[in-house]
Amino acid sequence: MVNEANETVQSHSANEQEEMDFATMLEESFKDTEKDALINGVVVEIKDDVILVDVGKKSEGRLYASEVTDADGNITCKVGDTIAVVISGFRNERPIVSHKKAIKKEKVKNFIASFKEDEEKILDVKVVNKNRGGFIVENEEGIEFFLPRSQAAVKDMNSLMGKTIKVKIIKIDAQNESIIVSRKKFLDDERKKRKEIVQELIEKDEIVEGVIKKITTYGMFVDVGGVDGLVHYSEISYKGPVNPNSLYSEGEVVPVKAIKYDKEKRHLSLSIKAAMPDPWDEIKGELETGDTISVTVSNIEPYGAFVDLGNDIEGFLHISEVSWDKNIKHPKDYIKENEEIDVEVIEIDANERRLRVSLKNVLPKPFDEFLKKYNTGDVVTGKVTTVTNFGAFVRIDGVEGLLHNEDASWDRNNKCKDMFKSDDEIEVKIVKIDDINEKISLSKKALEDSPIQKYAKTHSNGDIVKGTIRDVKDFGVFVELENGVDALIRKEDLGQLNEDELKVGAEIEAAIAFIDDKKNRIRLSVRSLSKLKEREALKEINKEDKMTLGDILKDQLK
Repeated sequence: MVNEANETVQSHSANEQEEMDFATMLEESFKDTEKDALINGVVVEIKDDVILVDVGKKSEGRLYASEVTDADGNITCKVGDTIAVVISGFRNERPIVSHKKAIKKEKVKNFIASFKEDEEKILDVKVVNKNRGGFIVENEEGIEFFLPRSQAAVKDMNSLMGKTIKVKIIKIDAQNESIIVSRKKFLDDERKKRKEIVQELIEKDEIVEGVIKKITTYGMFVDVGGVDGLVHYSEISYKGPVNPNSLYSEGEVVPVKAIKYDKEKRHLSLSIKAAMPDPWDEIKGELETGDTISVTVSNIEPYGAFVDLGNDIEGFLHISEVSWDKNIKHPKDYIKENEEIDVEVIEIDANERRLRVSLKNVLPKPFDEFLKKYNTGDVVTGKVTTVTNFGAFVRIDGVEGLLHNEDASWDRNNKCKDMFKSDDEIEVKIVKIDDINEKISLSKKALEDSPIQKYAKTHSNGDIVKGTIRDVKDFGVFVELENGVDALIRKEDLGQLNEDELKVGAEIEAAIAFIDDKKNRIRLSVRSLSKLKEREALKEINKEDKMTLGDILKDQLK
């Protein structure tokens, strides 16, 4: 009996425990059901940092005051106000409520109510949180969406945190008031769409319109039907690589044609110039060598300038074709960018897309102008442009003449590099004009008497002079009479002198055979010297003989 009583008591106790466990489980299940449910609560008390809200439970819900505080720190509700909240959890049997979550839940509810099933919606959302199953993302309106990890299309979950991404809605759960989105679905659809667009562009080879999205130093990214392609800077104009920033701006609509697609890199190459008529085809047969055309200087470099014909064709003006001035240092000294000039076509090859022009050919030729103004023998003033080892170049009215070292001074030791420097103004005489080779010879020493001309003023033919042997040649001997005055004794005029005994630096006596002060030449003769001395001796003898005869006659007359 006792055992039965004990069993009865134990059975009753077990039943009570089961009932208590069931009640607890039921209460917990109610809590789980109530959690995140949207409730209209009534504010019953406001404390410093907590607001108590009646949500119909045994105890009031606790709402953090920070959730209903404005930017100035003022609480936006008062006792008795009805506010929307959700139960976010329980602490010591007291519900924890949130007003912010209620607002978000209301937004989700409204979004679901307005959503159309047949509508394919792409959203820009920001990843704000993550959990074991995936990510919580929000759009600009603060509506929360759930992005499952399997739909994130990412290996490192942390790599998406804080980023704004594009997603597509893949499921609406109206009962649980949740919206599931997929980044993977968006990317897959975009790849498919891109593939279709690219395939169509390449196959049809048609001109389409695109919107410039970004301009870089190497080209422009252009959106063609939702697909971005690159227009390299070499594919913008037929005149060659150009700076896209100088021609276009972001957002501008441009005609393009697809020219290449790299499947591995998924890189679409576009061309603007391929979408326009080839200007080189247009000028074939219309432009010939020798034609004069008007162009605009588009770019100036130290070696020349590029000129624009105005139809997307660019020609090259070499520095040597800018001016007749051979000493040109930089084209910018003669032309400037955006200046319109007339030039002559000196080479054109439409197949090779090559055009060379000349500016100097349409300008008056300085040498022709020089011939009209100057003649041989004219004395002019010019400016030294270049000094070399053999002489100096002197510019006279845009034309250069050569002043050779031997024509710079009567002193053979003087050289132009020791006498002049660039930009010196000097007076010279034009001694020769070669109009065939367009060369001008100048002389500075021709403006003054030569040493021989000065010497001729005090000496004449037949004078007996002494000099120093300067050089001995097979044909004769050069003798220096004075500084800068040389004379020649020809071999046949050496007389009885032994050629082998003549040494440079030795003194020699001879007679002046002739002086040509126009050609600056003096000839001496030793042989004539001997005859002159014999003649002088006879004169002396005759003089003595005459005196003796006179004396005799005088004596006889006495």
